[in-house]
Amino acid sequence: MQMKKDIHLTGRDLLGMVQVKPGDFGKYAIIPGTAERRDAILEHLEKPVKSFSFFEYTMYTGFYEGIKIAVGNGGRFSPDSAIIAEILCAGKVECIIRAGSCGALDETIKVGDVVLATGVVRGDGVTPYYVDKDYKTVTDVSVTAALEATAKENEVSIRKGLIWTTDALLRETRELIEKVKKEGAVAVDMVSSALLTIAQLNNVKAASISAVSDNLITGELGFINPDYYEAEARVVKVCLDAVKKLAQGS
Repeated sequence: MQMKKDIHLTGRDLLGMVQVKPGDFGKYAIIPGTAERRDAILEHLEKPVKSFSFFEYTMYTGFYEGIKIAVGNGGRFSPDSAIIAEILCAGKVECIIRAGSCGALDETIKVGDVVLATGVVRGDGVTPYYVDKDYKTVTDVSVTAALEATAKENEVSIRKGLIWTTDALLRETRELIEKVKKEGAVAVDMVSSALLTIAQLNNVKAASISAVSDNLITGELGFINPDYYEAEARVVKVCLDAVKKLAQGS
């Protein structure tokens, strides 16, 4: 017996499962990965309301200076980033911003710096199910420009470049790092490829900005470094103000 449907479960199916209707999220979504970072964003929002919980992931909507924003802790790894991206796209969100963390692939990028992605070097295991190997995943120009302008207004220095996404955190080898550096990658994460690729396929504007937690070239580990946590706070503020800029059309 063959499957009754071409695809067993779609983003629209998931949206129905969590009992959310298209449009309920509003136009803008910020996806911060960890629950702690999500909660830090929620502190800036007025009237936050839980939209849904799915496994250990919870999405809220609230208002930042009158602008409705969806905020959820999905997006820590490629599979859950794909699920959240599918739900948001099915929910008719128009703009998705990843507020994340990354490892630097350049010795001049320090823990506590901020990296703004211009595109993706895809090394994850999810996107090959969506696109072929030659597909180019890029960030939306207008959303990236808003993030860059807002960072400047907030006196946040940024480094721009490609983000390499991998699923194998403990297999970031010297040989592999040199390969992706030659392809133009300046940082690595475990999210941007799936999130941005699925958004791009659905004609949803998306971008990625991250605080640097470690440096793969120098070996510096900054996961408990105060500079990293301060950078996370700066990224949160930049993302919120970028949404405001986008909503105002400036």
